[in-house]
Amino acid sequence: MKRLARFFDGATGLRSRVGFALLLALLVTPFGTQGLQAQQQTVGELTLLESDVPIRLMGYGLVVGLDGSGDRALGGSYGGTFTVRSVANLLRRFEVEVPEEMLRTRNVAAVLVTAEASPWLRPGGRFPVQVSSLGDATSLRGGVLWMTPLVVDAGGPPVAAAQGPVVLAGSEDRRYAGRYHGGTSAQIPEGGVMEMDLPRNGAAGDRRLFLRQPDLGTAELIAEAVNAAFGNGAAEVEDPGSIRIPSGEGGPTLTALRAVEVSMVRRAVILVDSRDGTVVAGGGIRVGEAVVSHEGMTLAIHPEEEGEGILPEEADPVPGEIRLRQGVSVQDVAAALHAVGASARDISAILRGLREVGALQAEVVVR
Repeated sequence: MKRLARFFDGATGLRSRVGFALLLALLVTPFGTQGLQAQQQTVGELTLLESDVPIRLMGYGLVVGLDGSGDRALGGSYGGTFTVRSVANLLRRFEVEVPEEMLRTRNVAAVLVTAEASPWLRPGGRFPVQVSSLGDATSLRGGVLWMTPLVVDAGGPPVAAAQGPVVLAGSEDRRYAGRYHGGTSAQIPEGGVMEMDLPRNGAAGDRRLFLRQPDLGTAELIAEAVNAAFGNGAAEVEDPGSIRIPSGEGGPTLTALRAVEVSMVRRAVILVDSRDGTVVAGGGIRVGEAVVSHEGMTLAIHPEEEGEGILPEEADPVPGEIRLRQGVSVQDVAAALHAVGASARDISAILRGLREVGALQAEVVVR
């Protein structure tokens, strides 16, 4: 990093970013498969049984007990009239009749409830649920979800129920003018309870495997590994997302099948945090020759026959230019960009540009 610092002296004033204009003047030397790394994974890690596909549940409910941050509904004439009607219907179940025009629901919010549960979950089993505001509530902080039936299909019979105090995912809501604002999505850990057996996609002994990430090459590698372990015909590729395991006596057990190791060629991936510009990448990912110009900053990756990495200290840098050798690691590129104050958007755009022209053989994912 000390050697890199020499090249950043002329670029310390580049911390303000007004726009986004990437000019790529490129002399590209593709690195072939340098970003691909072999690794061992099991069939169980790459696939799931047809009967293991999770079930998604949904419902409509009310979050009560809010501190004035609920839906701004005034009787039946203004705001979330559906919230008022829902409260009136709820009270009617307890034989309490209240005219809708008399109700004020600032402590109540109408919400949609969603969840994902294992198809093997039996009655009494618990699972987490997510709650999202449907009206104009400003915050769900401090609320409690009233018992809400959950269904598989809209209009279908309820198979589960959810209730309990909601927990905001973060502390994004703020209190001003005496009320909380923000935080209109929340969750209830273990707030769902299964009440009926779920419909299932297959029997426990089902012999179809679904790839978690459909890919024909991966499906063929899995089938080859299974056939090598249990004999020819033990696995057949149906399509990029499905592998059939023919039933019959002497076939592999599910435990043995899922434990089969597959030699995979892992595609290189670079993760960029959209908030602070943190870059996560494997150490084997290298960058080819290219020049990227952006807002007075130039990232120049030059060809060098005598080695790889950072250019020697005796090189005479141009102010505002980051000069690196062909074959430099992504970590060194990210460190150089951070040193000149590049924003997260700048870093992700530069890395994507390098990928598009072939100087970087890795997928860039921004989160």
